[in-house]
Amino acid sequence: MTEPRKLRAPEINPETKPFWDAATQGQLLVKRCTSCGEAHYYPRTICPFCGSDATVWETCSGKGSIYTLSTMRRGPNAPFTLAYVTLDEGPSIMTNITDCDHDALAIGQRVQVRFVPSSAPDGSTGAPYPMFTPSGD
Repeated sequence: MTEPRKLRAPEINPETKPFWDAATQGQLLVKRCTSCGEAHYYPRTICPFCGSDATVWETCSGKGSIYTLSTMRRGPNAPFTLAYVTLDEGPSIMTNITDCDHDALAIGQRVQVRFVPSSAPDGSTGAPYPMFTPSGD
């Protein structure tokens, strides 16, 4: 078994702070545009669909399905799987699939969010990253 990767703490700015605060509480947020109704990820104020700044935070179920994936089998932390997960709420997230048999992963497979801790350069705990793991549904 490989040693888990050490993740560097994300850089947090005023626009993304609510996202990282929610992640620390075990919640996944996306933004939804109140002008066109589309949900989007990554967290940003301006809607990428219509250009409106009328966006609000929305808590997600943290469930979705694998849209596409690639498993890396070389390197110090191999194997690991990079994937796009389409959330039940609509947007797709580029993420890692963790805590799984990488050979058993498949496009369309159901997954759920889990938050993976990060570390700041000074050794303190940073905000956790949303990653996904296979689910039973």
